[in-house]
Order: sequence, then C-alpha cells, then structure tokens
Amino acid sequence: MSQKSWKKLFPFTWETRPNINPSTITGSLVRLRPKLLSDSGDDYMWRTDKELCDLDATQPINLTLKEFTKFHETDVKQPSPWSVRFAIETLNDVHIGNCMYYDINLQKQTTELGIMIGDKKYWGQGYGTEAVKLTLEHIYSFTEINLVYLHTLKSNLRAQASFKKLGLTEKKAVERNRYNFIRMEITRSEWLNLLQHIK
Repeated sequence: MSQKSWKKLFPFTWETRPNINPSTITGSLVRLRPKLLSDSGDDYMWRTDKELCDLDATQPINLTLKEFTKFHETDVKQPSPWSVRFAIETLNDVHIGNCMYYDINLQKQTTELGIMIGDKKYWGQGYGTEAVKLTLEHIYSFTEINLVYLHTLKSNLRAQASFKKLGLTEKKAVERNRYNFIRMEITRSEWLNLLQHIK
C-alpha cells in the first residue's frame, strides 16, 4: 500500500490533516477520543453487565478486573491496524460508552461499525445517535471507505430507529450463533447526499 493510501485509511497517523484534531472529534452532545488506559474500569463494568451484553449479543466476560486491564492495555498500546476505536464522552468529560469501526477491508473498501452507550443514564437522549453521526462523518471525510455496515439485534428496535435517522437502511436478516440480526448499511454517496439534511 502506498504511503498516501495508508494515511487516508488510518487518519490518526496523519499529523498534517487539515481542520480536524487527530485525537478528538467533537459534536454538540459528545466527544469521540482515542481509548485510554484509564477507560479500563468503565469498560470492565460494561462488559460484565448482563443487560448490556444481551443488547450486544455477547456473554459477560469471565475475567477479573486485573486480567481485563492487561488485555485492555495491549489494545490501547498495540491497536489493530484494521480497526479504529473511540471512547464516547460527554462535553463535560464523562465517559459514557465506546464506538469503533473494524474489519476494514482494503479491497472492498468496507468496514463494520459498532457502538455501545454503557452508562444507562444517557440512553434515549441522542448521545448514541450523535456518536454514530460523528463516526460516519469521520469515515467518509478522512478515509477511502465506500461502505459502512453494522449488525443490530432484530429485537433492538430503538437502535434500528436511531440508525435509520442517519440514513442506514436494512439490507438483510443475518443469523449468527443463534442470534437474529438485521444488517444495515450506508454508502459514501448516500451519506454525502443525506449529510446536508442532518447537520
């Protein structure tokens, strides 16, 4: 891969990027920032919460905080080149969740998006919707990705409604590990056409 292509795909390594801080993305409700070692306590709490894990179609982790922190430290210090992870903060610096895009496919120019608002006090108030909006803006402004997709549980109607507000459309039903999901997608051209209406 050429240096130019690498910089466009992984913008956090591009220090000369114009008009955007490479470490944070700020909206009207939330701020996206790179993950920190200090996030481990919140992340552990959320990864052991059964309700949150049910919404994420996973099982609560069976690790001690100390064990989890070791894995978290590796993720922060040696991140995968095929994913970009953000912490979601309120504008007064409260860590309320995480989002990421991952499984970056260079040939197909696709990536999968995931989000969790772990702090339940912030559910249903637009924080998650704005976090996804900022992530999509980032992807389609500063990478060469042409298609973003995600999977949400078929039963999670609240999440589906939030994603639809941002132009993601249902494409097909998917079954994984006995869970029923809806795959939703948005292309670069669809996002750019929609963007002027959701500013």
